[in-house]
Amino acid sequence: MVELETRELEYFIALADELHFGRAAARLSIAQPALSKAIRRIETRLGVQLFIRSSRHVELTSAGAALREHGRHALNAVSAAVRSARRAGDTQTRLRLVLKPGGDAGLLSGILAEYAQQPDARRVDILFSGAADRTDFLRDGRADVGLLYAPFDDLEGLDHETLLAEDRVAIVPSGHRLAGRATVSMSDLAGETLPRWKGVPGGDGTGPEVADVVQLFQMITVRRMIGVLPRSLVEPAPPGLVRVPVADAPPSRLVLAWNEQDRRPLVASFVAAVLGSRRHATRARADGPGGQAARP
Repeated sequence: MVELETRELEYFIALADELHFGRAAARLSIAQPALSKAIRRIETRLGVQLFIRSSRHVELTSAGAALREHGRHALNAVSAAVRSARRAGDTQTRLRLVLKPGGDAGLLSGILAEYAQQPDARRVDILFSGAADRTDFLRDGRADVGLLYAPFDDLEGLDHETLLAEDRVAIVPSGHRLAGRATVSMSDLAGETLPRWKGVPGGDGTGPEVADVVQLFQMITVRRMIGVLPRSLVEPAPPGLVRVPVADAPPSRLVLAWNEQDRRPLVASFVAAVLGSRRHATRARADGPGGQAARP
């Protein structure tokens, strides 16, 4: 038997996020007494206390923390199921591709051109994400496919194919102690201030929070920090900044990813086209000036 309705779970998640009845009620567009009554009803039905509350403070109990973690996944799954059902019944559905601005390593045009040749090709809507929420777009159904960077993006629950592996570079202001180096190692970066990426918990950065690469470049320009990024995200380097290869940094992989539960022909056709584009690009590089000549 289902012990919580979706609406009740939404009420709980809102309060768990806000930890304030007034803000949570405003977020839900309901009256505060109605929210308080709903939370008491949920706790009674489950037989556990979810919040410790006083006149000044609202805090999650261990039971509440557990419900928040799994409840959020449940709401995302319901939302994804509804979107998938609606899209499956719509023959004019567009395909939605999510990526961060500039996060295609120059491959997007070729990918779209290859897909456009498919007999069942649909129009592709490009969605731009923040620094760390591309996986959320795929898991909750807001996007069908995405271009992600591994190991930066969490690929749990997603199928994926690697499109490109590339080295990482340190980005420093001109005149920095490392700016004239041909390469650096990770140990050379010890003591440097690195960014904290917005929405990425547990990061190693100690510097100011940044939401995207543009903000990162601005902070490096004013010498508040340095950065380490995949090479394609810094090509070319902005004026006043220098990129230096990090010789011992693990490679970054640009991957095409999609929800592992999504078996729609719409997605399968796009994936097949992208992999075809990758094979053509690899063959072109091999047959180019630095590779094997094409056989007649």
